[in-house]
Amino acid sequence: MNVKSLRRQRIKYTIRKKVSGTAQLPRLSVFRSNTDMYVQLIDDVNGATLASASSRDKDIAAQKGTKTEKSKMVGEAIAKKAIALGLSTCVFDRGGFLYHGRVKAVAEGAREGGLKF
Repeated sequence: MNVKSLRRQRIKYTIRKKVSGTAQLPRLSVFRSNTDMYVQLIDDVNGATLASASSRDKDIAAQKGTKTEKSKMVGEAIAKKAIALGLSTCVFDRGGFLYHGRVKAVAEGAREGGLKF
């Protein structure tokens, strides 16, 4: 592992010590790859993923736009799925990434979609 990924791993562990999700208050976990954005609503008590969305979903991948714009769409998509499940709040887990750029766009999209965190 290189220095950058080790640093992210350490930050991720620190965040996960403080942030945990339940069935009523799930954890909104974000993963940012070079090309795509993936988000999941996770119930850590039962170890289950309640809902997920990514920039590879057909409706989002078909859209034109920058990666940041697509990330915002991913946030709105996960918010729509959460509200369909009857969830209105969650805890945000940035997964060791800086709250900036695409990660911030996901959070803003989720907030606009109606999720609170």
